[in-house]
Amino acid sequence: MLSSARTEKTTTRIQSKHDLTQYRGGGGSGAELPVIYNSLFAGSGACGGCHGSDPDGVASITGEGTDINITDDWRSTMMANAVRDPFWKAKVSHEVAVNPQHQVALETKCTSCHAPAGHFAAIHDGAEFYSMEMLANDTLGQDGVNCVACHQQDPRGIGSRFSGDLTFVEDTVYGPFDGNVFGPPMISFVGYEPLYGDHVDKSESCAACHSLLTNTADLEGELTGTQFVEQATYHEWLNSVYSVEGSSTECQDCHMPSIDEPIVISSGYAFLPGRQPFSQHHLVGGNSFMLELMKNRIVELGIPATEEQFDRTIERTLDLLQNRSVIMNITEAEIVDDSLQVVVDLTNITGHKFPSGYPARRAFIEFVVTDENEDVVFSSGTIQEDYEVQGQNADYEPHYDKITSEDQVQIYELVFGDVNGDVSTILERANDNIKDNRLVPIGFTNTHITYDTTKVSGLALDDLNFNLDDEGNQGTGADKIVYKIGLEGLEGQLNVAVNFYYQSTPPKWMDEMFSVSTPEIDSFKQMYDDEGADPVLIASEETGIFYVGVENTDWTLSTRIYPNPMSKDGLVWLRTPDQVKLQYIRVYDMKGRLVLDLQNPTSNPQQLQWNGNAGTYLIEAVAQDGKRFIERVIK
Repeated sequence: MLSSARTEKTTTRIQSKHDLTQYRGGGGSGAELPVIYNSLFAGSGACGGCHGSDPDGVASITGEGTDINITDDWRSTMMANAVRDPFWKAKVSHEVAVNPQHQVALETKCTSCHAPAGHFAAIHDGAEFYSMEMLANDTLGQDGVNCVACHQQDPRGIGSRFSGDLTFVEDTVYGPFDGNVFGPPMISFVGYEPLYGDHVDKSESCAACHSLLTNTADLEGELTGTQFVEQATYHEWLNSVYSVEGSSTECQDCHMPSIDEPIVISSGYAFLPGRQPFSQHHLVGGNSFMLELMKNRIVELGIPATEEQFDRTIERTLDLLQNRSVIMNITEAEIVDDSLQVVVDLTNITGHKFPSGYPARRAFIEFVVTDENEDVVFSSGTIQEDYEVQGQNADYEPHYDKITSEDQVQIYELVFGDVNGDVSTILERANDNIKDNRLVPIGFTNTHITYDTTKVSGLALDDLNFNLDDEGNQGTGADKIVYKIGLEGLEGQLNVAVNFYYQSTPPKWMDEMFSVSTPEIDSFKQMYDDEGADPVLIASEETGIFYVGVENTDWTLSTRIYPNPMSKDGLVWLRTPDQVKLQYIRVYDMKGRLVLDLQNPTSNPQQLQWNGNAGTYLIEAVAQDGKRFIERVIK
């Protein structure tokens, strides 16, 4: 039964369901956050009154004086702008244009995750569907994945419902803090009772939207009765070391990093005790391209955020991509039989596949060899002026274990086919994977119960080092690629540069959609062409100088640390050329503290092991001649 305050609020919110004038907490763009209600939900502006920026400077302030309020961190994220995202609108219209007879089902499914506050209130009120036209006139639908879409989720059955199957508890919001919840203001002014719910800090709360099945249709638009796994980020996490009970790393640990200091979480109530740990609502993924596009069109897209807020979200997104996604190392580089042979190791340190999520996303390796005049003598995977990858096949590029020519490039991606096995980007035509060599997370196996939704497909299945260690054990989360380049006719010094790039909206994926004209597609195409789909550099490494026909005297170029990340037993090995005599090997943590000191080591390779928490360490090796080698390693 609704409380009296809630009943009054419900009456008001139903009357003002489409009132675009009721907003709060402007981003300075002319668009503000909605304060209104519908039959199930409140707008984000209703939450922002207490959980936004505190004019008194008490709430949501760190000990260093940084404002970390929930509202301003959230408002410039992809979740807040899930409905304003012009690519999403274009793709929905594309699917409808291909199969117009499925419009109602397609739009109802797509809005369940992108516009939950509008979609589920409409269904709650008796609607049989929720269309894009209804969304266009629905203020709370336009609020995207807002506060209550997460905090009102029903904990019963959470983690077992997928594909937009969300359920909610009326008049209740769940938070992560147990005991002595100060509820009267929220009950009186907003109409919600705040309760403790441990599920809001768990990956299960992400499952309903981040594992998604779509129905398969043939080329005539007839449903086949089968389904396709459009994305399975939650199930990928389950099939990883990060979900192990008792030591699990939740989705929120990376995407909502916590501060372990007491934070007053509501303005206007300075007497409230600080809560800790406090989860910051950064809510970033890897789509910096779309964030940049929306930042540059705030007014045009009606976004209630500022450029400065977008800049902070973009900075956090790039940090996640470049520092907490994939580790790349050149583990071997030598001249073998008049060929330059380089081995590149990649290790996925996310809690899911990389890339994950929407299947347009891809990552690729650029491998370039230059001579002493800096002229390119070999290149694989260089990006062209049209933002496409040079040398890739017209349909799709297979997975490689060894690359020997410039028309071969390692691209990590999901490629699916229609009922005839032809490559498609139309989701409703997706019948099965042709290729899925996306880097799997550490701990991933083909025997896990979720493997049917997270399977590896294509030539990666035959790669003896894709997620396999030297003994054939699964779960490394790594891949090793050998580049073997002929040196015939070359003399002098060579330099090898390896770059690892990520691209959330590659042109190749867009081509099929851009061949169709709808207002939404045409509008997005103009934005896309104007923006330019630059890939994001995730990791970069150079091997240094190699001499053809001349002895290489720089021993640091041939020194290697392996495995990286370290093995499960906490061991790592350092190998130097046989002629090198070392003074010492030292290991430091990231605060500069010495954790291991080996004087005059004689073993080669040298085994290293030290006490210390998981994290990043620096290994320093110094030779008798004073030359120094330093490498980063992940424990």
